Amino acid sequence: MTQQVLRRWGWIGTFLIGGGLYLAVLVVLTDTGNPNLFPTMILLGALVVPLTFVTFAAGRSGRWLIDGPTLGGCLLFGGVVGVVVAGLLEYDAMRGLGTLPMLGVGLIEEAAKLVVPAVLVVFFGHRYRMSVGRGIVIGIAVGTGFAVLETMGYAFVALLQSGGNVGAAEQTLFIRGLLSPAGHAAWTGLTCWGLWRFVMRPTGKRFAGFLGMYALAVALHTTWDGIGGRVTYAVVGAISIGLLLIGLKRAQRVEVGQA
Repeated sequence: MTQQVLRRWGWIGTFLIGGGLYLAVLVVLTDTGNPNLFPTMILLGALVVPLTFVTFAAGRSGRWLIDGPTLGGCLLFGGVVGVVVAGLLEYDAMRGLGTLPMLGVGLIEEAAKLVVPAVLVVFFGHRYRMSVGRGIVIGIAVGTGFAVLETMGYAFVALLQSGGNVGAAEQTLFIRGLLSPAGHAAWTGLTCWGLWRFVMRPTGKRFAGFLGMYALAVALHTTWDGIGGRVTYAVVGAISIGLLLIGLKRAQRVEVGQA
């Protein structure tokens, strides 16, 4: 019981510890002006809130909780592979089309983030295919890794363009870090919800459901990037997080029923 409680509420400790470390680095950086602390600040600023969200999602059910090494691997490899594949495809598309429409960005990035989850279900299906809940958490972790690396890139660019202004990088980290759970993490979690439902019981209806989830993620992504603004972020974020929580709740009910 104690272990289950710790898993369920571990996200609070993740946030407090991560936030404390970030503030400590920021204070020292501000006082000393030591540029060697810039990478640490960017890493922690991009990671704290998304990692808290991953911990929150992973702790919703003790039965299908993903172990730490798997979560870490999904964060790292899923993020890196997703960023590399998306960057390459978007670069080739921009060279061919001149201007890449927002819909194209959504299609490419949402597909790129599925590379690692697809490898897991194909080559390690006996371990990860048993639960839709596991699939959703894996998707959230992969999307989080993608968002963290993307946020770090934007923060680094903001730092360079501002001539080393820490405030500019800090603002980018705060906004993108705070919004990332409602963006890439939620969208990849939704897509993996559909993917895992299909691979657990392959039927035409469930394959159509997977395609529908992918199309929904692309639509949310395109709306987020194409329109922008506080109202758009609030509406799209609420829809994304709301649907994701529904998926987690349904997966938990199934697990409890099977138990």
